[in-house]
Amino acid sequence: MVWLVVIGVIVLILLSGFRIAQQYQRALIFRFGRYVATRGPGLFWIIPLGIEKAVMVDMRVFTDGVEQQEAMTRDNVPVKANAVIWYRIVKPDLAIIEVQNVRDAVIQVALTTLRNAIGQHTLDDVLKEREQIAALLKQRVDQVTEGWGVEVQNVEMKNVEIPQSMQRAMAQEAEALREKRARIIKAEAEMEAAIKLRQAADEIVKTPESLELRRMQMLTEIGAEQNTMTVIMMPSEFVAAARALAGRGAPEDRVSAS
Repeated sequence: MVWLVVIGVIVLILLSGFRIAQQYQRALIFRFGRYVATRGPGLFWIIPLGIEKAVMVDMRVFTDGVEQQEAMTRDNVPVKANAVIWYRIVKPDLAIIEVQNVRDAVIQVALTTLRNAIGQHTLDDVLKEREQIAALLKQRVDQVTEGWGVEVQNVEMKNVEIPQSMQRAMAQEAEALREKRARIIKAEAEMEAAIKLRQAADEIVKTPESLELRRMQMLTEIGAEQNTMTVIMMPSEFVAAARALAGRGAPEDRVSAS
């Protein structure tokens, strides 16, 4: 009877050494505090009674937000920025042995790197080249966390806030640029219209009949509108004769005046 009890206790002790690691987990085995192996996923066995200890490590991708940081750009403009970082543990032994809290450590590295990266760029670069800055953040954070068995997959800057005074100044600058473009476009349009009018005048001079056709078209356009305008038609010969008479009378007037 005693032997049965002893055997039952031994069996229970042996069964207590079985562990299960999920598909996304790895188990680090420590024997008397010393790392000996990595096991999982699935069912595995460790020496019970505290001789061996299993520490589970999550191998999935972590998504953590980097809290908003206030930093000074290279051109001395204070900005507030935050970011999101995606990373995963690729070497579970390093993630447990080399750093106390791997998630907190990665966030702190990303936080410091974000502040330093903003300080190395001007305000225009921070606002316009966010993808390039995010790539730089990923590279720098990955260099630090590589020794912890962590792979940084992506870093994205979520939001960049600038002072209200700077926002007003940027709005005025954008408005001035839009007004400048509008004036340039209007001037270019007037220049193109003048060129076309000159070309049309050259064509009309070549054939006087085209001038008459243009006058008829103008009358048609005026008649199509509902207005009270009165149009007096004069032959072009009268105009030419009046111009000739005016040219002849001008020298006589100058002689009499002298």
